[in-house]
Amino acid sequence: MSEQNPHEPVTVTDKRRIDPETGAVREAPSGPAPNGPAPEAPAAEASSEASAAQVDRVAELTADLQRVQADFANYRKRALRDQQAAAERAKASVVTQLLGVVDDLERARSHGDLESGPLKSFADNLTAVLTGLGLVSFGAEGEEFDPLLHEAVQHEGDGSHPVIGTVMRQGYKLGDQVLRHAMVGVVDTVPDEEPAATADADTPGNAAGSAEQDAESESPDS
Repeated sequence: MSEQNPHEPVTVTDKRRIDPETGAVREAPSGPAPNGPAPEAPAAEASSEASAAQVDRVAELTADLQRVQADFANYRKRALRDQQAAAERAKASVVTQLLGVVDDLERARSHGDLESGPLKSFADNLTAVLTGLGLVSFGAEGEEFDPLLHEAVQHEGDGSHPVIGTVMRQGYKLGDQVLRHAMVGVVDTVPDEEPAATADADTPGNAAGSAEQDAESESPDS
């Protein structure tokens, strides 16, 4: 055990909050302790910058997600349109192949073969099914000629108003799509002229003149 130096001063630190002599509360020493925490200002600035970066990143990811959602919605619309168009093309192809059967049934009907019997039932059922699918026939005598709907195989007349004179084969449409043009004979007719105006007979002067002539014819001779 080492001996203490009797001449070394002893330092005593009084940490009591209350002065034993006066009884007053001592003030706490100002300033941070030597081993105290570091200032928080730089840490707060770093945290604010990190929060701003996170907000920007969230906004960027949100915009990317919205673009992906819009692209997917457009893709679904295109896919639905393509699917509907494919279904319409398939339906039109099947109906077009049945038009020959419809022509045979129409010829049989014109000969009176569909008045009764199983063939009449078949023709009625097929007509109902095709009508339900949207098949519509066109091309009748007296209609105005339309090159978008009718195919002219005969041309007669010298007028300027073409109409259908003979129908060799009816045309058919499925919705707005023309499946087959009507084969027709065209007659160029002269359009009916409008009746001449009779304004002169209805004017007040002519009416007065007619009245005077009637009065003179009724008066006795002098």
